[in-house]
Amino acid sequence: MIENIARHWAMKDGRSRQQAAIEAVAEVGNPTIIATLTVVAALLPMLFVSGLMGPYMAPIPINASAAMVFSFFVAVIIAPWLMIRFARQTLAHGHEDASGGRLGALYARYATRVIATRQSARRFLTGVGVATLVACSMFYFKAVTVKLLPFDNKSEVQLVVDMPEGTALEQTGRVLEQASAIARQIPEVTAMEAYAGTAAPFNFNGLVRHYFLRARPEMGDVMVALLPKGTRSRSSHAIAVDLRERLKAMALPKGGVIKVVETPPGPPVMATLLAEIYGPDEATRQKTALVVEQIFRSVPFIVDTDTSFGEPRPTLRLMPDRTKLDHYGVSERQVLDSMGALMGGQTLAYIPRGADRDPLPIELGLDQAQRVWNGALAATPVAQAPSGQLLSLGELVEARTEQGGQAIFRRDGRGATMVMADLAGRYEAPIYGLFAVDEAIEAYDWKGHGLTKPEILMHGQPEDESHTSLLWDGEWEITWVTFRDMGGAFMVALLGIYVLVVGQFGSFKLPLVILTPVPLTLIGIVLGHMLFGAPFTATSMIGFIALAGIIVRNSILLVDFIRHTAAPGKSLRQVLIEAGRIRVKPIALTAAAAMIGASVILTDPIFQGLAISLLFGLASSTLLTLLVIPAIYVVLRDDGIECMQA
Repeated sequence: MIENIARHWAMKDGRSRQQAAIEAVAEVGNPTIIATLTVVAALLPMLFVSGLMGPYMAPIPINASAAMVFSFFVAVIIAPWLMIRFARQTLAHGHEDASGGRLGALYARYATRVIATRQSARRFLTGVGVATLVACSMFYFKAVTVKLLPFDNKSEVQLVVDMPEGTALEQTGRVLEQASAIARQIPEVTAMEAYAGTAAPFNFNGLVRHYFLRARPEMGDVMVALLPKGTRSRSSHAIAVDLRERLKAMALPKGGVIKVVETPPGPPVMATLLAEIYGPDEATRQKTALVVEQIFRSVPFIVDTDTSFGEPRPTLRLMPDRTKLDHYGVSERQVLDSMGALMGGQTLAYIPRGADRDPLPIELGLDQAQRVWNGALAATPVAQAPSGQLLSLGELVEARTEQGGQAIFRRDGRGATMVMADLAGRYEAPIYGLFAVDEAIEAYDWKGHGLTKPEILMHGQPEDESHTSLLWDGEWEITWVTFRDMGGAFMVALLGIYVLVVGQFGSFKLPLVILTPVPLTLIGIVLGHMLFGAPFTATSMIGFIALAGIIVRNSILLVDFIRHTAAPGKSLRQVLIEAGRIRVKPIALTAAAAMIGASVILTDPIFQGLAISLLFGLASSTLLTLLVIPAIYVVLRDDGIECMQA
């Protein structure tokens, strides 16, 4: 609005400043209304994204749409008043060039070459189309990866240790000490806290992965504190990758797993890469899960692999020998009570601590390290015979070690065995991990190992559990739902924009020309992500959808000027060049303003994708829109025809 008012003032055709300002606002008023509504139509459908990402994204379309509507009233009411009130002396001598100034002249020089002939225009459009296809192919060739959310840069990482079930607390503590010694070698590490047999303080991982329930002797955590992110050169994710490589040198017993978990690790899921195995019985599910676990470990960028069942817990069973009990005249109850007090502990009294604190129990029992079957435990007196003889535990019981049961998981009432992992290295998004695993599953000799190849499911539990199936869950499920809903929102946005433009121009074909520049944003978006080495994330998709409304706004203003510039005696090319010269400055200025606004979040780990999309997408699409639309006009119309109505 401001640029158009300044342009009308520069005409010096005898109108007053007030009248020229009113006519300038009226000239671009209707297309500005439609342009504002197109941006709102592009943003509002994102409000209906479902799943876990819905509440996270909802404020963006609400606030941005409200800001767009408010900015329209500022542009048509407040901005003209400010121009008349404060810009009189600034533009009193007509410094504004009504024909577009130097920028307009530069545009005319290149646009004239593009639309010189119908063939040159067609070649230009073909080149732009090929460039768009090449940009899209970068996703296929993995030059630009796709991920739901990028890794954040926090000041801590977490080591999670899962030893084989039945491991003594002391052994778990020794493993934590070894892991802590390796972590101390990282220069960015400032402090550590180790927790053996109990959960670490409640944090994001404790909430979404239920780490706060980890309270068994074979479980341990190490909280590793890092330097503040402003004082180190590496991100917490790079430090986690380095630490994971160093921990590979640790020797763990069979079934032991040590994981490096970032805070937060991404979306709130049990594991980044999660395969749920369904089948007719638990034995079949576990056999299939063990094969899938081997396949997980064979993929180089899949790390921290684990299963939901692990190694069976060994159980020490002490069975009173009835023959010996009868021989010594000892009752079974007496032996069992002594064994319970010896192995389980017995509370004798409580010590009050005051200040509304819970009393401290006094317990009698063996130390945790002594609760193993050995000679000392077997020689412990547990009963007294009627003759007065003290009888040891080994004289009265039969000791044998058995394999305990394994954990059984159910999801929505259906038995499921899970294989879990994380990703680090070349690819860090679950979609690439599951593709690599799917290829390995297809190549595996299932019949040779007496198993049936599982059916791969990408979404939704299987209807028939008589056959083995693998359902991909974890971060993939949230990624699928989010991008599915955002893709649907994008289609609804395009439909809404089309309807608005049809209502404005009264044509069903012209809106297709106006929507043509939308895919051109991908050229800059893909190039920007490649330059920064950043994945295409959900925030990148938000930027792409928002750009659809912004670029269509530019197209509407350009096409509207083409229609109003048309006059008897003017050729089509004269009309196109003149309209472009007039509109290139405001289009370039609004694009530059949006790019400056986006640049302030370019270094933010989460919203970097949004900034890249807006910065590079605006740059490429703005430049190409000013050339593509005139080229389309030339291709669709015969050369040399007088333009009565563009």
